[in-house]
Amino acid sequence: MNRHLSLRSGNPALKKTTFQNLAYSETDRMTLEGTVNKTIISLLILLFTASYTYSNGNIGYVLIGFIAGLILAIITIFKKEWSPYTVPLYAAFEGLALGGISFIYASMYTGIVQQAIFLTVGIFSALLFAYKTKIIKVTENFKLGLFAATAGIAIFYLISMLLRWIGGVDLAFFNPNNEAYGSWMSIGFSLFVVVIASLNLVLDFDFIEEGVEQGAPKYMEWYGTFGLLITLVWLYLEILRLLAKLQSRD
Repeated sequence: MNRHLSLRSGNPALKKTTFQNLAYSETDRMTLEGTVNKTIISLLILLFTASYTYSNGNIGYVLIGFIAGLILAIITIFKKEWSPYTVPLYAAFEGLALGGISFIYASMYTGIVQQAIFLTVGIFSALLFAYKTKIIKVTENFKLGLFAATAGIAIFYLISMLLRWIGGVDLAFFNPNNEAYGSWMSIGFSLFVVVIASLNLVLDFDFIEEGVEQGAPKYMEWYGTFGLLITLVWLYLEILRLLAKLQSRD
C-alpha cells in the first residue's frame, strides 16, 4: 500500500497521509474516468472566468481571485470531503486571476498568452504520455529530488516576496524593469522552474492512480482534480514569465 506516495510530493495538496482516515465505501469509489470528467469540468470553468477577465481587461480581479483561491485551497486540503463544492469555486476564482494576469502580459508581449497556453497543453500531454508508457518512472529518488527542488523554489519565492514587502527590494528575476530580467541567468532560472513544475504533473498522475487503486471515496475525484489544477496554474504562470523574459531580449 502507498507505493505511490510513500514520500511527500512537491504539491502541497498531495502527501503520504492523504488517503489515511478516509471514509471508504464498497460501491461509491474514485474512478479514473470520473476524475478525468471532473478535471474537464473544472478546466472549462477556469477557462470561462479567465476569458471573462481577459476580454474585459479587468485586472482588478487578480488579487480577489488569488486570495479567494488561496482560502478555498486551504479549506480543500483540510476538508477533502468538501471538494465537490470547493474545487469548482477554486477553478472559477483562479480563472479570474489568470485572465487578469494574462491580459497584463498580452499588453506587453504580442502573442505570449497563446504561446503559453499551447506550451502548457503540450507539456501536460507529453508528460501524461510519458507516465502512461513508463518512460518516466516515479521512484523514491524521483519524488525526493522533486520535493527538494520544489521546496527550494518555494523558499526562494517567499524570500523574494518578503524582500519586496519589507525592504522594497525587487529581485532582477521578477522585475521586468530591471536590465537583468532578460539575462541568460534569469532565463535559465525560469527554465529550471518550468521543468520542476512540469515534473510535478507526473506526481499528480501518480496520486490519481493511487486513489483509484485504493478505492478512495468518490469525492477524491475532485481532490485529484484539485491537485492537477494547482500544478497547471503554476506551470502556466511560469511559462508566461519565461516567455516574457525571452521576448524582452528582442
